[in-house]
This record gives sequence, C-alpha cells and structure tokens, in this order.
Amino acid sequence: MDIRAILMGLAFALMWSSAFTSARVIVSAAPPISALALRFLISGLLGVLIALLLRQSWRLTRSQWRATIIFGICQNALYLGLNFVAMQTVEASLAAIIASSMPLLVGLASWILLGERIGRLGLGGLIAGVIGVTIIMGTRLQGGADMFGITLCVIGSIALAFATLAVRGASSGGNFLMVVGLQMLIGSAILGVIGAATETLVIAWSWQLVVAFAYTTLVPGLAATLVWFLLVDRIGAIKAATFHFLNPFLGVVIAALILSEPLGAWDVIGVLIITAGILAVQLSRQGAVRRPMPN
Repeated sequence: MDIRAILMGLAFALMWSSAFTSARVIVSAAPPISALALRFLISGLLGVLIALLLRQSWRLTRSQWRATIIFGICQNALYLGLNFVAMQTVEASLAAIIASSMPLLVGLASWILLGERIGRLGLGGLIAGVIGVTIIMGTRLQGGADMFGITLCVIGSIALAFATLAVRGASSGGNFLMVVGLQMLIGSAILGVIGAATETLVIAWSWQLVVAFAYTTLVPGLAATLVWFLLVDRIGAIKAATFHFLNPFLGVVIAALILSEPLGAWDVIGVLIITAGILAVQLSRQGAVRRPMPN
C-alpha cells in the first residue's frame, strides 16, 4: 500500500465519519427522507455533470450497472435513508458506531456465505466486535437510547454490508465519477417518492442547517464516495475496507467535539474494542487473500 493510498484512506475515513454529525444537524431541522433525497439529487447531478466534462461515459459495463443499482438502493436509499430517520432520536455517535460495525458484518458474511477463510485472528476480531457493540449498546440502552432508532441503524448497516460485497463490479471499468453520480440519482429517485408520500415539508431554517446540508452534500456525499471508489480500484476492496477501523473512533470524537454529545468511559472502551476487532478482521482477510490455496 503506497503513501497515496494511505492518504486517500485517511481522507475517506475522516469524511465518512463526519457525515453522522452533519446529518444529525439536518434531521433536527428538516424532514429526513426529503432532505436526503435533495442531497442525493444535487450530489448526483454535480457528479454526472463533472463526469461529462471529464468525458466520462454513462455507457457502463453490465457489471457496473448492476453494482451501481445495488449501491443506489442499498447504500443510499436503505442505509442512509434509515440512518437519517433514526438520527431524529439516536445520537450521531451511536449511529456512527453501529454503522462502523459494517466491516464486521462483511467479514461474517464472507466467512459464512462465501466460504472465505478468516483464521483465528479474524474470528477473534469478530468476537471482539460483538463484545464492543454489546458494551456500548448496554450502556446507551440504560441511558434511554431509542430502540426503534437503533433497529433502523442496524438494518441500514446490513444493507451497507450487502452493498459493499458488490463494490468490485462498480469499481472496475473506469468512469468512477459517473458511477458515483448515477448511484446517487437512483437513491434520490427512490427517497423522493417515499418522502413525498410520508413527510410534511416543514423546515426550521438556520445557518447551521445550510452549512450542514452543503457540507453533507459535497464532502461525505460526493467527495468521500468518489475517493472510496478510487481507493478500491487502487488497492482492492479488502485492503480499502481496512480504513473502516478508524470510523468508530473518528465518528465518536467528531460528534463529541461539534455536538457536545456525552462520551462515557464504557463508550471509549467499547469503541476501542470494536476498532481492534475491525482491524483484526480486515488483516485476517488480507492474509487469506495473499495465502496460496493448497493443491
């Protein structure tokens, strides 16, 4: 892994982790599904426009179209849609921690469904991740965290894990920015219909809302997704996913600094355990890929 890939991975982790804090600001002042649909519409149109200026084509390969549609539905409509709804009652730090368990779900699914070997290190990482999540969940539920919102976050993480397993098809064949823009437009179309049918458009305007919406649209929305596709193309999905081990820590710290969300000792312990578990699973998966198969 070269220095450019490392910098790209760190930038992605920071941008991805900050999305929960800005989303929390948005959903406290605007209908979550409609706001997210508008965000995807703007990000998607910008992505497609810039891609066309760069002479990228929307004539994608069959595998790219399939993966792009899966991402549009699973990552944008389900994962982010459910998280935006959940964060009306769930703190940004808790949503970030739940979403950060996605690499553990990917590792578990790869082991059980795809027969991928993860070894003792990976198994230990999965166990550590479950322990860390249990510690945080127990603490937060005792503190009165909303169980319905938590359930939405968990379902969203499962959808994101499924989308991640399909990322390889979307990251091959070039046209990265076009792929990013199109999968956002797919998410916008689905969420727009749902928002129009279920929400009343009442907005409490403020400069904080405008800044949070602009930031979410351009940085976690467009830039982070593009960096992720480029990173996967550069070093592969398994190595790229290693940077997810930074997300629990960064998500909690950013929420604490900007939103002044409480951070207890058990939260810190749980986050450290989850972080170690994610890193162990990813390192194990990398080792499994490098290890030659027996004759």
